[in-house]
Amino acid sequence: MKSVILFSFMFLILGCSMSSNSKTVTANDKINNINPFFEESGLYMSYPPFDLIKNEHYMPAFSKGMSNHIKEIELIIKNNEEPTFKNTIIAMEMSGQLLDRVATVFYALTSANTNEQMEKMRAEIAPKLSSHSDKILLNAKLFKRVESIYKNRDSIDLDAESIRLIEKYYKDFVRSGSKLSKEQKDRLKSINSEISVLQTKFSQNVLKEVNASAVIIDKKQDLDGLSDAAIQSAANEAKTRNLEGKYVLALKNTSGQPSLSSLTNRLIREKIHNASLSRGSRGGDFDNREVLVDIIKLRAEKARLMRYENHAAYTLETQTAQNPKALANAKKEAADLQKMIENEGNKFKLASWDWDFYAEKVRAKRYNFDASQLKPYFEMDNVLQKGVFYSATKLFGITFNERFDLPVYHEDVRVFEVFNEEGNVLGLFLFDGYARSTKRGGAWMNAYVSQSRLKNNLPIVANHQNVVKPPNGEPALMSFDEVITMFHEFGHALHGMFSNVNYPYFSGTSVPRDFVEYPSQVNEMWAVWPSILQNYAIHYETGEAMPKELLEKVLSAQKFNQGFSTTEYLASSILDQALHQLQEEDVPKADDLLGFEKNTLIQAGISFDAIPPRYRSTYFSHIIGGYSAGYYSYIWSEVLDADTVEWFKLNGGLKRKNGDHFRETLLSKGGSKNAIELFIDFKGSEPNIQPLLDRKGLN
Repeated sequence: MKSVILFSFMFLILGCSMSSNSKTVTANDKINNINPFFEESGLYMSYPPFDLIKNEHYMPAFSKGMSNHIKEIELIIKNNEEPTFKNTIIAMEMSGQLLDRVATVFYALTSANTNEQMEKMRAEIAPKLSSHSDKILLNAKLFKRVESIYKNRDSIDLDAESIRLIEKYYKDFVRSGSKLSKEQKDRLKSINSEISVLQTKFSQNVLKEVNASAVIIDKKQDLDGLSDAAIQSAANEAKTRNLEGKYVLALKNTSGQPSLSSLTNRLIREKIHNASLSRGSRGGDFDNREVLVDIIKLRAEKARLMRYENHAAYTLETQTAQNPKALANAKKEAADLQKMIENEGNKFKLASWDWDFYAEKVRAKRYNFDASQLKPYFEMDNVLQKGVFYSATKLFGITFNERFDLPVYHEDVRVFEVFNEEGNVLGLFLFDGYARSTKRGGAWMNAYVSQSRLKNNLPIVANHQNVVKPPNGEPALMSFDEVITMFHEFGHALHGMFSNVNYPYFSGTSVPRDFVEYPSQVNEMWAVWPSILQNYAIHYETGEAMPKELLEKVLSAQKFNQGFSTTEYLASSILDQALHQLQEEDVPKADDLLGFEKNTLIQAGISFDAIPPRYRSTYFSHIIGGYSAGYYSYIWSEVLDADTVEWFKLNGGLKRKNGDHFRETLLSKGGSKNAIELFIDFKGSEPNIQPLLDRKGLN
């Protein structure tokens, strides 16, 4: 039942459970007579039959899945036997498998390869799923059974993971409103339905406006500074939009845009940056201001209904710490950039669209290299197989074999079978690396099948990025940031693949929001680990390894621009908290939303015109999905990450015994144990913030 609850509130986030295989769905079956979701996939490890799935299959499968699920819940409620762990909790864990199957694939593909019909279905199904979840979590008879088991849990002879499952189910029911009056429950159902519709609309607007806001360039000379491959990609994008002879620069989902670090034309940089910052707030069909205001109001009302001070308190029950040192460093960095501008004979004041461009110039002068020198050494397949996979083999002993016999939802997707050192299968890994208009921005991991001993499931996980696809025959050269992102997302994949738990509820990345980014951030360390970097940083033309002196410059520049990156991140985290600490009556009107943003950052002491927040509220998809009042989790995870990196270094670094220890004590446990207890089991002590301050130069 876990995935149904999660999908109602955070369907864009990391994964859900799925059942094991039984009957085979063959290509000869007629679409009208058989729905590939109605039976469990007969493909290897219950791999989704992407080649058989059509748009017309989704709604019937959702409908039947919800109907079947309610019937399964009714059987639990009508059981005349005393409530037990097996006949209630385990029965709920095993319920809803058809709904899990269709929801898993549908929401994965609306993120990775959507279409107009799927987007219409997404809007239609959102309130239905919300209502379905409420029918279960607000069912008084079902809650009575769960509560009975919860109250008697100490007298039941069960292992610690099973006891934790009882406690989690009970808490889910309570936090979903099971103790409210009938009138309150009715209002809560209405709120949940409205929120689900608005969240869907918000995310759809973000995707549509990213495509609609792409910047059109008339002259090739205005793209001076971009590589030939990037210019060709812009020309290809223009062709797809029937703009032959022009160039189109598609936008990423963040405020900053990669091209700003290279384009020499300041007016073009300003045009791109303004297009990016104005998304969702300039009127028209995709304006998200009113949508967001309504979401914030409804969340505040829901929190009050649940007797919490505000939505942030409901979500976190703790407050996040804010560190003003980052802004001080950012202002020092800005002074360096302004000096560079003036030394070139320019008289303009540093603006936000200048930061990346002049940061690269300062980096080049200070460390005697620029980012463009690195790209030839970061060919995508090399980074994936000789970097990401290689480091996992060295640290954990796992190996990878590409498979070409399993269907994929897009030609760019690659499938790898993953093996433990002993030769037994660990799981399947899908890699979807290229950007496209049918794919949401950013990078993420999801699970098509979540590991579970109860269901005898091995994991199938996927990583997604948005690297610009090169013209045919050209190599896919990545930026250094994209390389780090690939290692980061694979950290999530390892968390999912190494899962070794009994219950789907606890599988893989099913951990607290402020813990989920921790293992993925740790995995970033191997991207710059000398023996790993030397193995994958190979020049795509000459086959030569990155020169030692360039490698040393990369490593020495790690603290460069940390004031900027930390400030833009903290600004978004503070906006997230500020919005979700409001009472209903204090939520600003749509026209005042951007003014609220500015005043919030001024009051927090982190307002700096040269550094906009990483996400402005009108395209801040994280807080519409699973990170509402929780975007701070990245910085808290980075505290754990930096402390863990320090542990690895003190214990010899890239050694199997270190990887095995990390896997056994933490990565394999999923959410089956308290997160901080898992960290202490791994490290042997409480988290220490000092390594993070050292890393960022904030000490």
